[in-house]
Amino acid sequence: MRPIDAAVQAARLRFRPIVMTSIAFVFGVLPLTFATGAGAGARRSMGTGVVGGMLVATFVATIFVPLFFTVFSRQLRPGERKESAVALAKEAAT
Repeated sequence: MRPIDAAVQAARLRFRPIVMTSIAFVFGVLPLTFATGAGAGARRSMGTGVVGGMLVATFVATIFVPLFFTVFSRQLRPGERKESAVALAKEAAT
């Protein structure tokens, strides 16, 4: 299977579980975001950071992980010398 086809198939297969887990986690942390009373400032700031981080991580997991897989798999052809991931990342950035 070509790397791009494998990445698309894996992204479709993993999209629903990733999104469902992320939504459940975000709903579980929402009470921190809307906290009131003593210590509410600390809870709100922590809740806001956790919710924002989870939304960014969900975006990265669903979009960028398959993208990085295809980029790195194009660099590593069978029979060629395999370089470190850092060298491949630098080469892909240029």
